[in-house]
Amino acid sequence: MGRAGCCCRGAERLASPSLVRRFRPLLLLIIALCCGAHIGQCQVSTPQCRIQKCTTDFVFLTSHLTPAVDDFHIEFCKALRAYSACTQRTAKSCRGDLVFHSAVLGISDLMSQRNCSRDGPTSSTHPEIQHEPCNYHSRTQHAHTHSPVHAHTHSQARSHSHEHARPGYLFCGLFGDPHLRTFKDSFQTCKVEGAWPLIDNNYLSVQVTNVPVVPGSSATAPNKITIIFKPYEGCTDQRVYQAVTDNLPAAFDDGTISSGDPIHTFAGADGASGKVRALWISERSPGRHVELHAGYIGVTVIVRQLGRYLTLAVRIPEELARAYDATQDLQLCLNGCPSGERIDRAGHLPLPHSPPAVGLQLQQLRRPSYSSQTQAFPFNSIQVFGLEVAKERCREQLEVQDIYYHSCVFDLLTTGDANFTVAAYSALKDMESLHPHRDRWRIYPRGSATPTLHPQPMKHLALLLTCALSMTLS
Repeated sequence: MGRAGCCCRGAERLASPSLVRRFRPLLLLIIALCCGAHIGQCQVSTPQCRIQKCTTDFVFLTSHLTPAVDDFHIEFCKALRAYSACTQRTAKSCRGDLVFHSAVLGISDLMSQRNCSRDGPTSSTHPEIQHEPCNYHSRTQHAHTHSPVHAHTHSQARSHSHEHARPGYLFCGLFGDPHLRTFKDSFQTCKVEGAWPLIDNNYLSVQVTNVPVVPGSSATAPNKITIIFKPYEGCTDQRVYQAVTDNLPAAFDDGTISSGDPIHTFAGADGASGKVRALWISERSPGRHVELHAGYIGVTVIVRQLGRYLTLAVRIPEELARAYDATQDLQLCLNGCPSGERIDRAGHLPLPHSPPAVGLQLQQLRRPSYSSQTQAFPFNSIQVFGLEVAKERCREQLEVQDIYYHSCVFDLLTTGDANFTVAAYSALKDMESLHPHRDRWRIYPRGSATPTLHPQPMKHLALLLTCALSMTLS
């Protein structure tokens, strides 16, 4: 029979003392989040027990924090103390509630790990926000908290105010042959040779130029990306960034690396301070990986060169993405590729039956080889891949057989260029870092077999964690 109370076979290994001690704070808070959302077979909080509201407030207070910010530790501790105070206020009505006790233990462990004092200031779920007109997050929060509608409904709909206060974001990505992930999470493979607009609204324009990859084939790939940050009064003048193959600059076309006055000044505990401007460029790997941050409009753009071609990933607030007129309706990120430019068939990606053209191999072999930390293969690494070899090569970097894996296989069979495996992997990681909705990360091509755990991964995780917790506390 095993240990009584554990409902999951094999959970004993997950609940080893060393693993539980190390990850207990995370496990407990995940249980609180999962069960609070009625996921899994956990005891549901009663209407009087407000632990779900406490957990929601904590997520709201910490969702915008990042370790790169100097005052991360201070703000995280303040949020933990506010979380703890909230649980104390609802403790009497939450007796015997698994979600409540999981949260209390998780808070205690996190405070110990972060060296947070029990006494001190706490975060407010409705703080007085200093208005920073060149900070999109601050600007939208300020507009929300000072609107007549907010003032009228604040006391009646307090539990829903977080949902309305935080702006919604959209993601768009382009890589490989090229494969396009639209704002609506539609995944398409297109021809689109030449220059095409990906995004074109009142704040931002992004244009990509695709060139043929294989002679005699419709396959193309990006070799040029142009990004125009349009002028925003009081924050920045117009700035243009342009990347082409073998020239991924760490500056705008006028030579500047930033624009506008600082929109943040952080003072750390050690006395150091940091400043972030309204628009700035960060070079992560010289000539291979650049990130552009437009804090005044809440936009982040990632551009990479892998092999001979470029990849792109963009996150943008939904309200700005939809700020365009009738003359700007041709946007691939918004509406996808025209039907005549589609290679996939309504989500199904047909694999090529013949190997890449010999002309491409000769063309690539005449180019000099190149290697870097961000590129796994030199430019002349052209091979003729069979289907099984292509699948194996893609599995080395892409464990889950989702659309990124299938795109990798398609690109290897189409081009024979091993750099497309790295492009697919990098595109996946950029998507995970920018896409705002984790539950939409995975897309599977039509007709493919979906992994067993995919339909209800959070439910299975919650059950495993609950079993591990019950064994630990018994």
